Amino acid sequence: MYGKVLVMGNEIKVPKGFKFYGTHVGIKKKRKDFGLIIADKVCHAAAVFTKNTFCGECIPIGKEHVSNAELQAVVVTSGIANVATGKVGRKNEYRILKCLANKLQVEKENILPSSTGLIGPQLPIDLIEDFLKTESIEMKENYEDFAQAILTTDQQMKVHSLKVGDATILGIVKGSGMIEPNMATMLAYVLTDAKIAKEAIYPMLKTAVDQSFNTISIDSDTSTSDTVALLASNHYEVDQTAFQTGLNQLCKDLALAVVKDAEGATKTMFVTVKNAVSQEQAKSAGKSIINSPLVKTALFGNDPNWGRIAMALGKTEGLIFDQNKVTVYYGQYPIFSNSNEEKQNISQILAYIEQNEDIYLTVDLHQGTEQFEVIGCDLSYEYVKINSDYSS
Repeated sequence: MYGKVLVMGNEIKVPKGFKFYGTHVGIKKKRKDFGLIIADKVCHAAAVFTKNTFCGECIPIGKEHVSNAELQAVVVTSGIANVATGKVGRKNEYRILKCLANKLQVEKENILPSSTGLIGPQLPIDLIEDFLKTESIEMKENYEDFAQAILTTDQQMKVHSLKVGDATILGIVKGSGMIEPNMATMLAYVLTDAKIAKEAIYPMLKTAVDQSFNTISIDSDTSTSDTVALLASNHYEVDQTAFQTGLNQLCKDLALAVVKDAEGATKTMFVTVKNAVSQEQAKSAGKSIINSPLVKTALFGNDPNWGRIAMALGKTEGLIFDQNKVTVYYGQYPIFSNSNEEKQNISQILAYIEQNEDIYLTVDLHQGTEQFEVIGCDLSYEYVKINSDYSS
């Protein structure tokens, strides 16, 4: 049984024009494994996808379907990723889309497909197809069945909403492992009833993703099925600048929720690399730190091992810095500066790491003027346990 919603405003609001569905069709043994979102009319839409070239069969279909900046529905199968399944896997995706198009009276080209779960097996397509042909589908305004149906190793649903003027933005995301985004991450669906022009919707989504999902990492593994989609049902006029600000914030909240729900995680690390030559260099250095297994295990063990931070900086390809100028802080306490360990701060730093779940690490390169924050987590025994028997 999943826990409560992990990320919430005062009250989750659903934008006008969208309905949801989630059920069990037989991909998993018992839990919900099939989710739908449908809009009352064709939406302006955009999506970004994984850059993993061994991608799921739904990815090229999704890219084609959203290429005209229009979608009306989203379908998610959970439990099997439909990756490395060849021509049969591709045909299975199309069989699902054909069934749904007939059932929901929606053009199949306006449906975005997603699959998540175990890599390798074929979808139980006969079970899915029989269900869609024989069972009634009752779409609801409540999002919870859908949010549950898309989960795999997640411990909790991750949902957030906010208002921009008269419009609402709702975000639903799944993901807690195989997370190292490269253009997009996990499965995330952002819905709004704001009016967004076709030509504006992709740049707005890309801006928000680069500030949020692309700043996090759990285990440095870029998923084969990552998708972030934005659908706008175009009911309310909004200030575009205000909408972008709201979209940025919602995506940041959802991205943080993914890290907080990471497989086996006990601590979240916020790494800021500042005074770098460029934002890209600051981001690369931050990712090098949070992706290091040695840094992550030290965090789990409450060990302020700054030597591992130095190692991670040194292996960052193309990073320009002078090691004699670098300063490393845990919270407000410097642990390394002027090429020396700040031994007088060790006891405070130990207490800081032991007593807090959110750990803030700052690396000052003293090399330029740019900075970037990335977010990661520790690496625990539980992460190894979850992933050592995932397929069995």
